[in-house]
Parts: sequence; C-alpha cells; structure tokens
Amino acid sequence: MSCDACDLMTGKTPLPGGRIHGTAHWVVEHCVGPLGLGTLVVKPRRHVTSVADTTDAEATELGPLLRRTARIARDLTGAEQVYVCLWSHAGGEPGHIHHVVQPVTRDRIDGHDGRYGPALQVEMFRRGEIPDPGDVERVAGRARELFG
Repeated sequence: MSCDACDLMTGKTPLPGGRIHGTAHWVVEHCVGPLGLGTLVVKPRRHVTSVADTTDAEATELGPLLRRTARIARDLTGAEQVYVCLWSHAGGEPGHIHHVVQPVTRDRIDGHDGRYGPALQVEMFRRGEIPDPGDVERVAGRARELFG
C-alpha cells in the first residue's frame, strides 16, 4: 500500500523544508500543498488511520505538541488565528492521520474573498497555489529554531 504521509516522512518523496521537529511518537513537517506558507503538519511516526487507534503514549504526547506547534505557527506568521484540524482520507479511504496546523491572517482571508474556516481551505485547494520551495525552506528553518 502506498502512503504519501509515510513516503514524505521516510524521504521516499522529497519534502520541502525537511523534518522540522520530532518526538518519540510524532513528527512535524511543513505542509505540502496549497494551504499556505507556515502551515505545519503533525503526524504519527507509525502508519495509523484513526485517532481512536493511537496508543496511550501517542495520545499523551499529542495535546502538548499540537499546542506548541500552533504557537510556533502563530509566531512564524503573525496569524490572528491558527486552525488545527485532522485530515485522514486519501482517495476517499482512511489514510495516515495528520493534524494540519494552519496559521490564518486577515490578509489570507481577504485574499480569498473573505472566506474563513473550511471554506477558506476549500478555496485554497481550488486555487492550488503552492508556496515557493525556497520560502518553505526558510520558514521550516525558522520553525526548527523555535522548536529548539
């Protein structure tokens, strides 16, 4: 079975910005795709397709890591809000879970016809504007510094 999340994590598929941070059970990477510069992804090191199937150790690490990642995404971009949402489908089938940590500024909302929340994400996917890989490298480097 092919898994894009696993392939990005293992280096089988090139990942702009590389791994930003890791814990015993989770990794943080810059999001690939059109959700904007500074959008980070928190995903389990092992292939798991449901939060219900995470181990106690994975679950214990997740909350504090999501909070820390959201703070870093906010600090990277000056966002007024940071969305944290679970994505877990690939081709309409359950896939490797990953939490998208998306910083949202007023400029981003205004630049997408006032859309926010899920409507903003849908519009960003519709437009398909991928951040410049050099900018992703720069932001990932700064995020790495903030994680320490």
